Amino acid sequence: MGELAVTGAGWPVLSLITLAPFIGALLIMFTARGRPGAVRGIALAATGVSLVLSLYVFGTYRPQAGGFQFYERYPLVPAFGIAVELGADGISVLMILLTGLIIFAGVFASWTVRQRDQEFYALLLTLVTGVFGVFVALDLFVFFLFYELAVLPMYLLIGIWGSSGHIRPRGVFGWAFRETGVGTKEYAAMKLTLYLLLGSAFILVGIFVLYFAAGSRSFSLLALQQAAFTPAVQRGVFLALYVGFGTLAGVWPLHTWSPDGHASAPTAVSMLHAGVLMKLGAYGVVRVAMGLLPEATAYWAPLVGTIATINIVYGALSAMAQTDLKYVVAYSSVSHMGIVMLGAATLTEAGLNGSVFQMFAHGIMTGLFFALVGLIYEKAHTREIGKMGGFGRRMPGIAAAFTLGALSSLGLPGLSGFVAEILTFLGAWQSASRWWLFPAVAGTFLTAVYVLRVTKRIFWGPLVEAEHAHLEDARGPEWVSLVLLSAILILFGLLPALAIAPVDPAVMGLLERLGVLP
Repeated sequence: MGELAVTGAGWPVLSLITLAPFIGALLIMFTARGRPGAVRGIALAATGVSLVLSLYVFGTYRPQAGGFQFYERYPLVPAFGIAVELGADGISVLMILLTGLIIFAGVFASWTVRQRDQEFYALLLTLVTGVFGVFVALDLFVFFLFYELAVLPMYLLIGIWGSSGHIRPRGVFGWAFRETGVGTKEYAAMKLTLYLLLGSAFILVGIFVLYFAAGSRSFSLLALQQAAFTPAVQRGVFLALYVGFGTLAGVWPLHTWSPDGHASAPTAVSMLHAGVLMKLGAYGVVRVAMGLLPEATAYWAPLVGTIATINIVYGALSAMAQTDLKYVVAYSSVSHMGIVMLGAATLTEAGLNGSVFQMFAHGIMTGLFFALVGLIYEKAHTREIGKMGGFGRRMPGIAAAFTLGALSSLGLPGLSGFVAEILTFLGAWQSASRWWLFPAVAGTFLTAVYVLRVTKRIFWGPLVEAEHAHLEDARGPEWVSLVLLSAILILFGLLPALAIAPVDPAVMGLLERLGVLP
């Protein structure tokens, strides 16, 4: 248990992917003070290294072999069974690729940040280190440390570089809204932090209960999979982990931090926030809760699936009612995360493949959306949908990218969102609760209504404000994130096997542990 181990590539590729952003953050803080060009160059190089290595891991992973083909282990605190144990199976490699793509695009989307840019990029890269760490950690103690590292920088990133909304408190409780600062970036940052810290407390309790109940004095996920937990322990711990991870995944009714956080965050943070961070919650449910607690998974699956359908419909209806473009995308994310959780709850091969694929597809799609919303706000200085119109004539590139993202969001064939949703719906029909399919499909219909209405209003309708007659399209580095993310949406939509091939063996292994497959 105390030896070093590196298998797979023969060199510590997972460590390098995880540490490259953190090294970049240190270089930015200690070598680039007062030099904005150096700050951006280091951030670009650090995220570029992670992206190239992510592509290497994704490209060299052999789907037919399955399992954790990349594995590293370094003892940390042997007396308590804590080690830096890293591994990547088919689900992990897809999430690693997603993170690499989103943060690389996010650096370009943040190109115009000028306020305290050194601290901004250092915190952004530190956050990404935590995200990569969660997706590769196989030791639950280290997993939790990376989880916190991914969550805590959000408070500063939103509180300092975020933006406040223009909510005018009215009604009986208007005074309460004014006193608590509802709509401000400080309110959003504090609300997000408190919610996620509360969720972390549930996760930590669940991890320690598993550690002591197993009796092996090890936090290793692989070792804990061999333990026989009693039904009572399984059900209690599963519920704690579901609440903890579900808070980050935006599960109803614990989602309320999400729209405020999305809307107040700066562009790159919104991209990471909805594109990757919410996936950490869903990934935790699948990897930790379902992977370790098979009997509890079957016991709680009806509840998880039912709440997921509420997410889908509630998120879509809420998105329809919004007048702020960022809130539309934010509530859309709540709805799409419902599809992710629904796929997992079906306990079928198609549903779980759809769930993981939806994590990837929605991550790319919502990253593209928030990059576009940031560009629109920088050029038009408004997020109010009622003040926008006719932008397509002045911003043809931005309009085309937004329309592409919208079509993927509503599930148009040929784009990645279509395959992910179809697989999830198929899983719902094959599950023990077929009725889940009907609210899920209704949510997709509602998505089509609000997405097409917003797209037509902003880009393809008549010009609303005369001051917008001279808007400019994307320029220079702004194109990188739009082209990169749009190309990924099309590529994985036309070739869904790129994602399903590595994920399916991991899903089959999970279904075997759950007792669904012999």
